[in-house]
Amino acid sequence: MTGIERIARWTPGDHILWRYRGHAPDLSGAAVHICRPVTVVEDAAELLAVWMAPGTECVKPVLADGTPVHEEPLATRYTAPRTVTRARWSGAGVLKLARPGEPWSVWLFWDRGWRFRNWYVNLEEPRARWAGGVDSEDHFLDLSVHPDRSWRWHDEDEFGQAQLVGLMDAEKAARVREAGEAAVEVIRAWGAPFSDGWEHWRPDPSWRVPELPADWDQRPAQLTS
Repeated sequence: MTGIERIARWTPGDHILWRYRGHAPDLSGAAVHICRPVTVVEDAAELLAVWMAPGTECVKPVLADGTPVHEEPLATRYTAPRTVTRARWSGAGVLKLARPGEPWSVWLFWDRGWRFRNWYVNLEEPRARWAGGVDSEDHFLDLSVHPDRSWRWHDEDEFGQAQLVGLMDAEKAARVREAGEAAVEVIRAWGAPFSDGWEHWRPDPSWRVPELPADWDQRPAQLTS
């Protein structure tokens, strides 16, 4: 029996947590610095799909004085003291798609009225499953993909700065860039999940917005990939 089989698969409508661990040396002191309650859409051997509804209460990093991280100048963005705060997800919801072992997840964004905007490829550690959800580590560098199949890199400046301040060594950075190039090849070939029609998906109207649990930062007793 494999580790993945020891943690039961979730069923559509289940509520789980989609979390990101902090980077070392992360000055927030938090093992988990991003936590998003989500609803399971599909959990199969080849794909985990979850929905983050509008208005979901999440945990996100901020500077120690409460300033949003993106407002801090790049030179000190990853060295200024941080903490975490609770905040509601604003705007439309987000559908997240992830395949086991793949070093990225693909997010779908819509504008109001379900007008599809774009896919977003978030480069990250392959997700580790635990009883309450999945954990990963963000890799700074990302891509956006538009309905006309055009694409572009995102946050290359942050990716470089993370290396400068020691959040990522050269070997890991090379692996992340390699993963990004592999994602680009999938985009160019218009492979899954871009070709799977997820932009036409809609959430079950009976689903309620998941709540952020008090123990959102609990350390899992067991992790499986």
